[in-house]
Amino acid sequence: MFEPLPERFNYSELEHKILDFWEKNKIFEKSLEQRENCPYFSFYEGPPTVNGKPGLHHLMARTIKDTVCRYKTMQGYYVRRQAGWDTHGLPVELAVEQMLGFKVKSDIEKYGIDRFNQKCKEFVYYNIEMNQGWRDLTRRMGYWLDLDKAYITCTNEYIESVWWALKKFFDKGLIYKGFKVVPQSPTIETPLSSHELSLGYKEVRDPNLFIIPKIVDSPMKELIGSNLLVWTTTPWTLLANVAMAVGEDIDYVWVENIRKTKEGEETIRLVLAHSRLSVLDGEVKILKKFKGKELIGTEYEQIFTYAKIDKANYPDALKVLPGDFVSTEEGSGIVHIAPAFGEDDYEMSKKFKIPFLQPVTPNGHFTEDMGEFAGRAIKDFVYPDHKEEGADRDII
Repeated sequence: MFEPLPERFNYSELEHKILDFWEKNKIFEKSLEQRENCPYFSFYEGPPTVNGKPGLHHLMARTIKDTVCRYKTMQGYYVRRQAGWDTHGLPVELAVEQMLGFKVKSDIEKYGIDRFNQKCKEFVYYNIEMNQGWRDLTRRMGYWLDLDKAYITCTNEYIESVWWALKKFFDKGLIYKGFKVVPQSPTIETPLSSHELSLGYKEVRDPNLFIIPKIVDSPMKELIGSNLLVWTTTPWTLLANVAMAVGEDIDYVWVENIRKTKEGEETIRLVLAHSRLSVLDGEVKILKKFKGKELIGTEYEQIFTYAKIDKANYPDALKVLPGDFVSTEEGSGIVHIAPAFGEDDYEMSKKFKIPFLQPVTPNGHFTEDMGEFAGRAIKDFVYPDHKEEGADRDII
């Protein structure tokens, strides 16, 4: 029988006694020595980003990690617990920018990139060793980890190990040059990870519009001269449009739409998904019903002609193509394709012979060959000291 605990039992005091016992008797080290010639269980801690003091979420994640490592040790494995520190990425850079009072990326260039990098290194090393910081948390929660041999991502030793691994992949033919669609921050001119993107996530209102590019050729000859009805929530991407996508098994209609405008009554013939007729105002007369597969190969006029498209090299450009991602939950059932600005769009550029147009610079402004929109921000940007109006309203 165990003796009952006293009414005023100090759990914290007992925990400290256990930690002192572990350290005095080198229990962690002995757990490794006892399993030295046993099967290996590899554990590299997914490194915490050392942009400040640890938080509650680190306590939760590390508890799970420690539980797994202890369990594998009890199963008879040798578990070398490799600590690590993530010192790269925006969290560290943004913290140092705030410390230095910087507001835009150009402030870093004026300060000096080498000096800024050195400040970032000093900042992360301070965070690693700070009082009541990572080392204290690791010990206090009883997390067994070899902190004295931790890898640190900003050291040359670590960086060269990454180069070595990449060289091995390259030698095996596993590395190739290509494109990847990623979130991009226009104000600091850098791609963002999903984690970094979530740090500033908020719902916003963006402009949307329907466009009606004219059909110039089609397997269904009666459609020539009519218009495709296409919906987008990113008007600025229309300058990079190179194709349209439809669902092959979706039901589409060719309609005559009579509606009132400021100038009077207007009649226009449109193609859209049958289930999206509700987006049309006025009187609608269905002229023909057909499946999306019958639209494949239909050609339309280029929406903006600033970017030149070589049809000889890209015979699928400015055509309606099949896309298995097309839905009729919103819009018109016809999706505009701009390969530089969407995962599905980019995959279409690999599947079909359509060009990859990139009319936007890393800082979110149109390139100099974009006519009246050259040099303008693609949408409204808010900086710490000013706001820049985007071109999307004028595009609309």
